[in-house]
Amino acid sequence: MTRAALRGAAGAAALAAILTALTAILAATAVPASAHTALTSASPEKDATVAAPSQIVLTYGDPVRLPRVVVTDGSGRQYQTGPARAVDNKVTQAVGGTPPDGKYTVGWRVVASDGHPVEGAYTFTVRGSSGAAQPAPSPTRTTVISTNDSGGSSGWLWIGLAALVLAAAAGAVAWFRRSPRQD
Repeated sequence: MTRAALRGAAGAAALAAILTALTAILAATAVPASAHTALTSASPEKDATVAAPSQIVLTYGDPVRLPRVVVTDGSGRQYQTGPARAVDNKVTQAVGGTPPDGKYTVGWRVVASDGHPVEGAYTFTVRGSSGAAQPAPSPTRTTVISTNDSGGSSGWLWIGLAALVLAAAAGAVAWFRRSPRQD
């Protein structure tokens, strides 16, 4: 075998070793994808028959932020009052007035700790209420400023790492393909 052929074979073996090592490093440091949170319990419970509640309490599997909760009756009138509050994995929404007997829908939307919005709805029934059909005042728009950034840079980290690996591989290929020096 000629010197150039030996250099080419050794270069190919070295490139394969580098790529294998980089692949092993990436596989070893990979983290599982973040799962979105889910509603684990609610008060009043789904499909429950209860006395008129003064608040709705929603509990999720993980901490949430930026909650929005709407409580409506069968005709679409809203009964929530004030902004919903999130503390860790629990969201509390005040109910204005005393809702009259009837079926109510709780619609909710939160942002999970992984940054993805999660939403849903369920119904419950009020029986034995002393309230007249007077919905809570229309909610006012509230501006929420969040200082809890979930660190969305993880995706950019992997993109940068992949670009670095590709650049290293391209550099190695170019280095091994360079013309042999004349001694």
